[in-house]
This record gives sequence, C-alpha cells and structure tokens, in this order.
Amino acid sequence: MGTRPLTRIFLASTLYGAATLAAALDSDTFSPTDRNLLLICNNAATPETTPALDTAPGFAKLRARFDGALSWNDTIRPFHPGGWSPRPDDVPLWERYLRKEWGLGDDRVALVVESLQVNPALAVAQLFPDAPVDVYADGLMSYGPTRDKLDPLVGTRIDRLLHLDLVPGLVPLLLTEFGVTAQTVPTEAFTKVLGELDGAAGELDLPEGGALLLGQYLSALSILTPQEEEDLHVRMVRGAVARGHRTLVFKPHPSAPARWSRLLEREAERLDVTLTVLDTPVLAEVVYARMRPDLVVGCFSTALLTASAFYGLPVARTGTGLLLERLTPYQNSNRIPVTIVDATVPDLDDPAATAVTPVPAGLVEAVGYAMQHQIYPRLRPAAERYLSAHLTPYTRRYFKRRRLTALALPGAVPSQLAFLPRNPAVLRVARRARAVQRRLKRRVASA
Repeated sequence: MGTRPLTRIFLASTLYGAATLAAALDSDTFSPTDRNLLLICNNAATPETTPALDTAPGFAKLRARFDGALSWNDTIRPFHPGGWSPRPDDVPLWERYLRKEWGLGDDRVALVVESLQVNPALAVAQLFPDAPVDVYADGLMSYGPTRDKLDPLVGTRIDRLLHLDLVPGLVPLLLTEFGVTAQTVPTEAFTKVLGELDGAAGELDLPEGGALLLGQYLSALSILTPQEEEDLHVRMVRGAVARGHRTLVFKPHPSAPARWSRLLEREAERLDVTLTVLDTPVLAEVVYARMRPDLVVGCFSTALLTASAFYGLPVARTGTGLLLERLTPYQNSNRIPVTIVDATVPDLDDPAATAVTPVPAGLVEAVGYAMQHQIYPRLRPAAERYLSAHLTPYTRRYFKRRRLTALALPGAVPSQLAFLPRNPAVLRVARRARAVQRRLKRRVASA
C-alpha cells in the first residue's frame, strides 16, 4: 500500500500574514506536498460587516500559490473564530466533519498557523491531533514569550517558528519552551511578494516624499481611551511638522472611526500643511513603495520596523512611554513590541535622534522573564544580569517595581535593602501579608 497523500493547510487572517506565507512558499521553505490549501479566517469583532482578507486588493496574486481556498468562518458558523474551540470529546466528530467538508479524505495533514496560543489557530490544531505544526509570525510579538502555557499535546507537535527578520540579530523567544527553532523568511522573497501587491493596488492618491503617519486603533484594545488616541495622532502631526515636513499622509487603521481623520485635517489646516488621508485598504508597505516617504511615524506598529529594516526609510515613534505604563496585566503580549520600538526607534520629539539602534543586549530576555517567569525559568540569570547592570531611571519604564518585587529581582527595593527579597523568612512574612490583604479586600467588597 502506498503512502497516503499529504495536504498542508495554511491558516491566515491578514493580508500581511498571507504575504508572509507566499514568501515562505516562494523560498521553498516547505517540503513538497500533494496539495496546499489556504484556510481564510476573519477575526474581526463583527466579521459579518468587516471585509475578509480575500477581498483585499492583490489577494488573487497570493491565492494563485495555493491549490484551493477554504473559509474557517463559514465552516464553524454561527460561532465566532476568536471565541470557539471544540470540546475534547467532540474532536473526533469534528475531524471527520472537516475531512468530509474540505475533501481531505484520509490524507495526512500538516498545519501552518499563526498565533497558536489562541483561537482560531489553537482550535484548528486541536481538531487535527496527529498533524505536525509550523507556526509563522508576521509581527514583533514573535520576539516575546508565549502568552499562555500551551498544552504539551499541541506544543510538542510544533516543528518550526517562521518569522520575518524585523529586528536583525534578535532571536524570537516565542515557543522556545518547547525547543522550537526559529527560521527567518527571506527578506528578498517577502519584498518581492509585496511588490506584487503594489502592482495590484491600482491608483493611489499619494504625494512623493513627505511624512507618513500610521494609525493603530489602540482604544479598541482598551489600551488607550478614544480621546488619548486622538491626542496621539495629533502629536504625530505636530511632531512631523516640527521636523520640517509640510506634506503629510495619514494611514488610519481600517476599523478606526472617520472622525479621527477629520480632527487631523483640522489640525493640519491650523498648521498650514497638506494632509492626505489614505482610506484605501492597502498594506503600509505598498505605501512605502509608492510614496517613498521621508519619514514614517507611528506608535509601536510592526510597519515601523519593516520601513526601517526592509525599505531603509527613516522612522520615528511617539506614545510608547504612555503605553508601557498602561499595558495591563504586565504579561500583556503587546509589551515586547512596545519595548522593542521604544528602545530602538528614535523619539519623534528628539530631532537629533535619527537612526534605529540595536536592541540592548539582555533587555528582551529580562522583560520576557518578568512577563512569563513560570514558562521561561531558564531566563532568570539573564534577567538578573540585565537588571543588575542596566537598570536606570529610563530603563525602569520597561519594568514594574511591583513585578520585580514579586519575582525577587534586582531593582525591586533600594539597594541597601536588596538582601531582603532573598531572605526566606522575609518572603514568608510578605506572602502572609499579601494573603491577609487579599482577604480584607474580599470582605470589603462583599460588605
């Protein structure tokens, strides 16, 4: 009896992610298969009113690399992709259903998914319990720790982490607790794919040069209030003008309210500069190729790093200090992206700072350990070395004193009392005090 056919299923929810997969395929990153299927997922809060990636300009160019396309939303309707996962007892039933619905028969299945620690990727991995898994990362979160402890039945099936070389020299932490090796998707292949998307984007009303401002819609993540995010965008305009730019382009997040653009238009009119609001849903990288901006301004968008690392464009950031204070809990998976951008990208308000700098040695490991010490206990020595040697009034923004105290790390208390966290008797008293404090809070709350 011959070997059963092999079908590889690629899960994608964004055009940027699909472009990453296309670049990986073009680079022969994957072994040969009998079929490659693209599983499209729309993770928007209301997918019924939000266009999926297969409606984006240029998608047909990416679709041509696959033997077929499937819809995860249609498959599990009426459930939402971000909130549904199979009950363990139902997995065999669901796998039989998917094999019939997607024409898989008794094929061997391999998976390539994004964000494996959450649904829908986690649900798909659970539904094919024998399938080997590759994870691909299309942003800065790949450099941070896994946000939740993965079930070993899933984690031990992961072969590789595929990622773009957004921060040259920095090795991702993601999934290293399972010994997963990181492999970069060649930059040349990725920019070539982006060139295809540029060619399919049609006419864009863009000036040449000037400053490009990137919106992120952080209030939707409850990181900032809508008013604070409006203020952040206004600071981008003022900062770019202060640097001498008279022509500005604002690329809002696709889900951001239109009133934000109107506010910026009024601010640009007040400052007597030209502002273009780009409403066409194209990747920022397409805008880079068309506009060749003299400056790209953002908060902590991955697009800041693609502008610098892939296109050689000057970049500047603003608002990262506020975000480092606001991110909760400390384990918030946005913390590493914000930290990397804050530590490497020049501040918009500092015209003298113009070049992207390397990530300080040990910083990501120290923050990663503070975020997920239970998953990455091996990083404690690195965290202690960094904190002992590099903790300054500026670098304290990357850590919370309360977090350092809970983990008995350097910097938790004044240096003359540094011996206390290592004293077992003091630790026992502190734990008892915290337990009493929690009980008192519960009593007050129930009173």
